[in-house]
Amino acid sequence: MTYLTIDALLMDAGVTSNAAEAHGLATGMLCVDIRVSSDLWLKELLAESNPLTDVEKLALLALFEQTAKLLSEGGFEFDLLLPDDEESLSNRVEALRHWCLGFLLGLGFTRSGDDWPGESGELLKDLVEFTQVDSDVEGEEDETAFFELVEYVRVAVQVVQSDLSSEGDAEALH
Repeated sequence: MTYLTIDALLMDAGVTSNAAEAHGLATGMLCVDIRVSSDLWLKELLAESNPLTDVEKLALLALFEQTAKLLSEGGFEFDLLLPDDEESLSNRVEALRHWCLGFLLGLGFTRSGDDWPGESGELLKDLVEFTQVDSDVEGEEDETAFFELVEYVRVAVQVVQSDLSSEGDAEALH
C-alpha cells in the first residue's frame, strides 16, 4: 500500500485529507484504543466525500488494519505513511505536517482532556510544533533534519501508545 495509491483514492473520493493525514488520524485513534472500529475512522475520514467503491473501501480498511497490527505488535515495524524519497523534500515535509495534524485530531477525537500520562504530554507539544513547520526546504541539511523528524515522530507515536495503554491497564486494576 503506497502513499500515492491512498492519496489518489482519497482525492478521487473528494476527501479533503491527504493520505498522510488519513493515516495520522487512524494512528491517533488506534493509540487511544487499539480496538477502535475502522468504521469510526472511515466515518470521520469520509464525512463529506463521494461514496466509495467496494475496492476503495477495502484498500482503506487494509491500511487501517495494517496500522492496528503494527501498533499492537509494539515493534519498530510501524512507520508513517509518507511520500517516497523520490518526492521533493518540500512535499514530504508538508505530508509530515499533515500526518501530525491527523494524528493529533485522532487522539482528540477519541480522548478528551489534557492530562496525558508519562512523556506523552511533552511529546504531543512537540507534535503540535511540527504542524507549524515550514515546508520551504531544500538541501542536504534539511534532508537530514527531515529524516530525524520522521524518526522522532515514529518513536513518539510508540511512546504515546505505550503510555496510553499503560494508563488503561492501571485504570482496569482500580
